[in-house]
Amino acid sequence: MLLQHPIVQTAASSLRTDPSNPDSSKFHAGAPRQSTALAILAGLWLILFFAALFAPPLLDDADATHANAARHIALTGDWVTLHVNSIRYLEKAPLPYWLVAISFRIFGFNTFAAHLPQGIGVLLLAILGYAWANKAFGARTAFYTGIAVLTAAGVFLFTRIFIPEVLLSLLLCISLYCLLEALSRSNTRSAYAMWAALALAVLTKGLVALVFFFGAGAIYLVLSGDYRKWRALRPFTGLLLFLAITAPWHILAGLRNTGGMNGHGFFWFYFINEHVLRFLGKRIPMDYNKLPGYLFWSLHLVWLFPWALFLPSLCDQSIKAFIAHRRASTPIFENWPVWTAYGVAILGILLRNLFHAPYLLVVAAAGLVILLIELRRRQRLEPGTALLHIETYAQRTTLLLAVYSGLILVFFSLSTNQEYYTFPAYLPLLMLLMHAVVRSETTFSIDKASRRWITVAHAAFTILGIAIFVALAYGLWTSRKEAFVPDIGDLLAHRGVGDYTLSMSHLFDLTGPSFAALRLPATLAAIAFAFGPAIAWLLRQQRRHLAATTTIALTSGLFLIAAHIALVRFEPMLSSQDLAEKIQELEDDRVISRDNEVLLYGDQAYGSSIPFYLGEDVELVEGRSTSMLFGSTFPDAPHIFLTDADLLAGWGTGERKILFVPLEKRDDVDKLLGSRQVLLEETSGKALVTDRPLDRQPPVDSVHIRSVFPALHLPR
Repeated sequence: MLLQHPIVQTAASSLRTDPSNPDSSKFHAGAPRQSTALAILAGLWLILFFAALFAPPLLDDADATHANAARHIALTGDWVTLHVNSIRYLEKAPLPYWLVAISFRIFGFNTFAAHLPQGIGVLLLAILGYAWANKAFGARTAFYTGIAVLTAAGVFLFTRIFIPEVLLSLLLCISLYCLLEALSRSNTRSAYAMWAALALAVLTKGLVALVFFFGAGAIYLVLSGDYRKWRALRPFTGLLLFLAITAPWHILAGLRNTGGMNGHGFFWFYFINEHVLRFLGKRIPMDYNKLPGYLFWSLHLVWLFPWALFLPSLCDQSIKAFIAHRRASTPIFENWPVWTAYGVAILGILLRNLFHAPYLLVVAAAGLVILLIELRRRQRLEPGTALLHIETYAQRTTLLLAVYSGLILVFFSLSTNQEYYTFPAYLPLLMLLMHAVVRSETTFSIDKASRRWITVAHAAFTILGIAIFVALAYGLWTSRKEAFVPDIGDLLAHRGVGDYTLSMSHLFDLTGPSFAALRLPATLAAIAFAFGPAIAWLLRQQRRHLAATTTIALTSGLFLIAAHIALVRFEPMLSSQDLAEKIQELEDDRVISRDNEVLLYGDQAYGSSIPFYLGEDVELVEGRSTSMLFGSTFPDAPHIFLTDADLLAGWGTGERKILFVPLEKRDDVDKLLGSRQVLLEETSGKALVTDRPLDRQPPVDSVHIRSVFPALHLPR
């Protein structure tokens, strides 16, 4: 079935040498056969992504929050207004939630169904990269692009949770691919496919999709001179198709969601608050951090690891292309000192992480003026001359991918950001990197610069591998006498770097004793880095380039398997599924009645997996914040928000209360409830407490309960 997918068939058919690209034939040499390449890509995906769909369970915060929104769609059939815990959730575009809701209806409410659309998105992204790179650069670059997408650290890491980035990346890259196809072949179907993919991208992430596509497309059309072919893009009928896909949801969402905070409804909250004010860092509520400029840029070496090690090769190939263009008297490079000075000014803004709107507008206007003056000057000299000398499909692809990925990186260096926001740039960057690797491999024996930089990459990979192996071996040796503790959360430092609003904050919580719970993944990673980099370098020196690059991918693949096992070990800390199961277990054993009230203390993100696995909405104590804030202001919002006073007034009366207390709020609840609480379960500092003794003694093997008199915190 997989090999019959239309995109796979497109990839297969495009394996033939592109006649419009005279350089493509030499880059087919040494590439695996079509069947072998597709089998390797499918195998990598099955091992690294499909097998990882079953565990760990949904994580608290964004993962389970978004799954709850999709669950509401599947249960209620309301495909217009997203809800989380029955509260309007208006900050997100709907397409990812529609897909997961469909998956829930087919496979049930479970982790596999929640993450399956993302897993399929990764596969399609790899196949798209394979097909596009094959058409532009040849079969070997296509194969390398496919395995790079599947083994890049960032692609794997940022598809462990339910976020829309992989779907956005897929749809935007499809629209860009169709843009080139429409321009190069005047293909009407490609033009309409471009508009349809762009519309779906808007329904995936909002207006930022338009910024990236039209920004990159406009710059590309001006630089390449393809703006003269604008009719091939079917702008009028295509725009109608775009609106036919995007407008209905936006209109219905606006009509159904009015009268919120300060009289605002969907349109203000979604378009102004979630787009304009988020970019400016003034979103309500202000619950997003921003990475420092130097960290934002340098972390991409991690997200694209191990392929980012070939960045020097990409720079080397880019410099050679720059020199070649200058020798060909490419128009734009006649004023290269002006462009260099302008580039230095932009670089200073990015590295210093400046954001002063008037200054940025002046800089942007200056760039536009320089561009228009240069274009007008060239047109006077040679009417119709493009700013860049673009002839082949490979050159067009290179220009478009470079402009598109650069725009994304610059945009999020200025905006508020999370580490994964630049995910849509990963495929174009990896494609450019892999093309540079192939060119370096092709000239490895005759070009000293190519050989030097590709050797530098292998040397860095080997040295880094040795360092990682030594660090892991040391950790394994020093923790050899430590007892294995299933609940790794009890051994972490809980430093709260970035207040956990950055997705990688928990990495700073690792401690020596916690290493004992990570022996298996640490051993696998140590083995991978002890042998993989050295073997790849040895194969490279023997001129066995395909085997060398594939070995790098396999090394990264084994490391990602180890990383996934480590993530599963963090389950008690990152997910609250076990606490939801404890409630269900107590009910099944009739230790407590099924007529009880489940409450979460603090923001719902602290324990968002509990309502998902319980299959019911819960009340929030002092939780009217972040994603729940705006939706709670609508007049028909259910009364699920309690204050501390409400909790105290109802505690011990009426139906049994079961309160989830996150680690961050344990001290607050201790001060509030004191000895009026009974501890049902505790894991990774999170606790379930109830307001009265149990109805009867539980079976010894099924429940372990500790009464708290007088304090909740007991020695661990």
